[in-house]
Amino acid sequence: MESFESSDKPAPRFDVGAISSTVPGRSSRKKDSRPRTPGIYKWCDVLTESLIYLMIVFTPWAFGTTEFWSIWTMNFAGYALGAILITKWLVRWRTGYRPARWGDPVEDFDATTPTSSDRRISGGWVTVLLAVCTCFILIYCLVGALNARAVYLVGQRRFEYFDVISWLPQSYDAASTWQSFFNYLGLAWFFWALRDWLLGKTASERHSSRDTDDEMEVARTIGLRGRRAGSLALPERLQRLLWVLCINGGLLALEAILQRLSGTTKLLWLVQPTRNAEAEAQFGPYAYRSNAAQYLNLVWPVCLGFWVSLRRLALLKRRERARIGEGSHVVLLPLAVVMAASPVISTSRGGAAIAAINMFIAMGVLLWALRADGRRTQMGVVSLFAVVVGLSGFLGWERLAPRLKTILEDNMSNRKEIYENALPIVEDYPVFGTGAGTFGSVYQLYRATPSQAWAGYLHDDWLETRATLGWVGFGVVCLMLAATLIRPAFPGGISIGGEFTALTLTSVAGCLLHARYDFPMQIYSVLLLFLMLCSLLFCVTCRRSLLR
Repeated sequence: MESFESSDKPAPRFDVGAISSTVPGRSSRKKDSRPRTPGIYKWCDVLTESLIYLMIVFTPWAFGTTEFWSIWTMNFAGYALGAILITKWLVRWRTGYRPARWGDPVEDFDATTPTSSDRRISGGWVTVLLAVCTCFILIYCLVGALNARAVYLVGQRRFEYFDVISWLPQSYDAASTWQSFFNYLGLAWFFWALRDWLLGKTASERHSSRDTDDEMEVARTIGLRGRRAGSLALPERLQRLLWVLCINGGLLALEAILQRLSGTTKLLWLVQPTRNAEAEAQFGPYAYRSNAAQYLNLVWPVCLGFWVSLRRLALLKRRERARIGEGSHVVLLPLAVVMAASPVISTSRGGAAIAAINMFIAMGVLLWALRADGRRTQMGVVSLFAVVVGLSGFLGWERLAPRLKTILEDNMSNRKEIYENALPIVEDYPVFGTGAGTFGSVYQLYRATPSQAWAGYLHDDWLETRATLGWVGFGVVCLMLAATLIRPAFPGGISIGGEFTALTLTSVAGCLLHARYDFPMQIYSVLLLFLMLCSLLFCVTCRRSLLR
């Protein structure tokens, strides 16, 4: 990493226009040959952005989106995003309009940069693969619901069986599988609509692309190599999205901490839940503290990655060393501290463990990313995590420590019993499973004794996916995860520093690890946030930082 700090005084600020005007034969303004954006397309982008923000803000505050009314509110929002995305596709097809997008082939001044054909070959197949897998999973669940083997009658506490086509996916609770299908359909539209919107450039970004040659000359002047035109700043849409996510997450964590300190047993001081009625079992708007910890563990590493990216951008503009505490992006630091401390304060054992692992990884990433910024900056990073540990210990350790001591005595809250009962389900239905969303209904048939608790979730999303979707569905889901996680390694999309990508991957990996011992993917708000981060990862390409 190169430092732009001079030995005695900071270097003067650079001016794109001033530098470009000195380049012979270059004009500071170029005519944009791209056609004007159709009015309906502009409105589609506005509506898409509004709905995305609504879903991000709404899902955690609506008690985690675990109730029928809140789930269907988000489903309809997802369907609306799908209708808008289809409208945008039709506009492109009928008018021939081709929107300016991040990752469009441009001429680089670095000979090592892949050509446009290389970009299509290297990254396009991953997008096609994920799109095909998305359609497959939706059709897989739909066929299972239509080819239902049984339906569970809740009032009568019995199954009613039907004849089925044995070589097709089946469901042992048609109502639950239909609900899962409708949920997945809305979430799928959310994923692809978010990706389409994020990759699009705003009007100001389209206009700034007229100065591509000037920007290249600036990059040469200040010593940047291998950077694609237009990549000197984070996209505006990505910045707005991350600001909404981080501020909402910080407010959520603050409310949850205040609610815990008040001792109330009502969620948001409003609703008394029927399950987990004790204050210690809840956290913020979540009736189950672990779900709150899972949500916040997804947000705070991304918040730190966003801070690093904005700090680098400020450093590039000033061409002088930035210190912790400078710039508007410093607001992200207290938000990250509160969110990172919350999993421990929630007294969730799994949430605290994942937070500790994420903190260790995040501190390593930040120290590596800022290794050329001086010892003072690195000490500031260490102090930041020391504050997180101190706040966590002061507000949460006294209640968490006794629970950690009994983790073996209570078999992780009787999870061992649930695992032992669930394994025969996987063995009995290895290929197609019992149907999406059917575990809660089917589990009662596999309890060793009627006196055992009737678990609604397996507390292991990996095993529950195998039990409900079988090896066929589970394999496709794993393929989708793999495609998402490897996408940043390929060219094309939003070019961004490796620190942000690494911290976002840390969030995703932490949630996948927690899913081995709990059920984050069964909670709508956590699953939607997880898919949001996956969509974000699917939009970016990991490039070297601007200052290296």
